Amino acid sequence: MLSRRTFSIAGLSTVTAAVFTLASNREGAAENSMTTTFPITKTPEEWRAQLTPEQFRVLRQHGTERARSHPFDKNYDAGTYLCAGCDQPVFSSDTKFDSRTGWPSFWKPIEGAIGTSTDHKFFMVRTEVHCSRCGGHLGHVFDDGPEPTGLRYCMNGVAMKFVPEGGEKP
Repeated sequence: MLSRRTFSIAGLSTVTAAVFTLASNREGAAENSMTTTFPITKTPEEWRAQLTPEQFRVLRQHGTERARSHPFDKNYDAGTYLCAGCDQPVFSSDTKFDSRTGWPSFWKPIEGAIGTSTDHKFFMVRTEVHCSRCGGHLGHVFDDGPEPTGLRYCMNGVAMKFVPEGGEKP
């Protein structure tokens, strides 16, 4: 007969192993799909050479930056936000709002600029947002945003570049 303590440790080990396996499989699947289904494809080594370590972690490994850690959260200048991986315009400053979450938030992307997929990390189901051209992970979308869409595209600042209105693309 198993004691409560033995059962708890065994159960925790099983759950931990399952989560690790799912995370490993998801990262591998995401990286594989990104090299075969998007117009811009690069090897992980090519992405590492182009991106900062933090950009690579967020864009290519589906990471999340710390809340309030990026200046784009409080940037309200007129301009366009681009994917940091491929320079595709993804959001206009016209749709940016202060969500008070600590991440840059928008109520609408530029048409055709993003794609979505289901994210099952951390025992939650969320809608992940990625660049439609390079597949870079930008953030997540939630249904608690302002009108007219009611959506909140909660983005990682490190996953984007900003071009001020009238400025040239980097």
